Order: sequence, then structure tokens, then C-alpha cells
Amino acid sequence: MTRLSTAFAKPALVCFVTAGDGDTAANLDALVEGGADVIELGMPFTDPMADGPAIQEANIRSLAKGTTTADIFAIAAAFRGRHPDTPLVLMGYANPMIRRGPEWFADQCEAAGVDGVICVDIPPEEDAALGPALRAKGVAPIRLATPTTDAARLPQVLEGSAGFLYYVSVAGITGKQQAAMASIEDAVARLKAATDIPVAVGFGVRTPQQAAAIAKVADGVVVGSALVELVAEHGEDAPAALKELTSALAHAVHSAR
Repeated sequence: MTRLSTAFAKPALVCFVTAGDGDTAANLDALVEGGADVIELGMPFTDPMADGPAIQEANIRSLAKGTTTADIFAIAAAFRGRHPDTPLVLMGYANPMIRRGPEWFADQCEAAGVDGVICVDIPPEEDAALGPALRAKGVAPIRLATPTTDAARLPQVLEGSAGFLYYVSVAGITGKQQAAMASIEDAVARLKAATDIPVAVGFGVRTPQQAAAIAKVADGVVVGSALVELVAEHGEDAPAALKELTSALAHAVHSAR
């Protein structure tokens, strides 16, 4: 988890793309070259319940190409070989992570150099399904907090969480809307008062201006759908567009304070 700790020493830009969508290796390289501090690699799944149309369609494109879990770990391992210092987080859903057993998945994460895992549909109450196996291999289980995570439940969300806390700024799906800045400020203040884990804010962040405003108060800013839409638009030629947008976002985040 050292790479994640280092990344959040300053406001961090966290960038998401879907594995198997377009030229994934080149897309990931473009994000790093553009200044992304943390990479989230989406694991395509048939029922991505938290994701909006852009990422749903990326999942469909990837699965139509036959992307497998083994392919995702190969992408991750190759990325680690090219970028030894950039944190890599897998984001996805429970079925591909635990169907072979949590220990198998954690072993694969460790071998591929994965730093953390966000599993959208394993709640804190079911941590035993995956959390202990990840922690045993030094892989951070990254939890989600939402606008509906109240003071009574927050301690359970934080217990066993590591790497960073992902604050989902809207009670909805990815990419469709952004919360009012005042509500984000209030939520981040509440979360940071409860934990020393860095707090990164995502869902609905699309522009450098939005990213800069969030980076003034949060430890990190997560951008996904806006990047995935570039892959949909440009296909195999997406890396140049990804690098351009990432560079603008990174400048906004890194100069926010």
C-alpha cells in the first residue's frame, strides 16, 4: 500500500478506464503520461449496477471482445512492469472476484502488482467474503461511502478499509450528474473527521473546473465516465485524447491548493 500512500501525499487525480475496451495498455500509458496519480482499471461485468450508460457500454464492448479475468490480470501485470510506481486499483463486482475463491483472487492481485480493490457490491457487513484475503496479501480493500452513509454506519464502512475512501458524491449511477459543491464539502469534512484514510470524491466529475473545486477540500478526485466516453469516440486512437484530458485534469487538481 506504499504506492497509494505516496500518491495521496498531495491532492491526487484518480483515472478510470475499462479493461479490454480499446487498446487498454496504450490507454493506461496515456493516463500516466497525462499526470494521473492513481489508475482504476474496471473489470467488465454483465450487470454493472452502479455504472451509468458510458461505463455500461464499455463493459459490453469489452465482453464482446471476449475479455476474461485472466486477461485483466495480464493487463495489470504488464502495466506494473511499465509503471512500477503508479498505484493500480481494480474496480468491479463480486462475481468475478470471488467465484474462484477470495484467496485465489487476492493471490492474483498480489502477483500482478495490484494495490487495491473496489468491489461495488460487497458491503462492509459482508467483508469476510473478500476483505481478509486481500488484507493478508497487502492489497487494500477500498470502501465506498455515499450521501446516505449516516453516522451510525460510517464506523463499519471504515473498519478494515485501506488505501483511500471513495466518496460517491451522488445517490445514483456514474456519469449522469454531479452533487452540489456545498454538499461535497460538508461530506468530505464529516468523513475526514472520522478517519485518517485519504478521501477521494467521484461520480459526475467531468471537467477540470469541477476537479479543481473538489481538490480544494478532498484528498483525491476520481474521473471515469468522461474518459471512457473518449475511448468510445476514438476507439484504438483514444490515447492522444485521453492524455490531453488527463493533463488538463491533473493540472487542475495539482494546482488547486
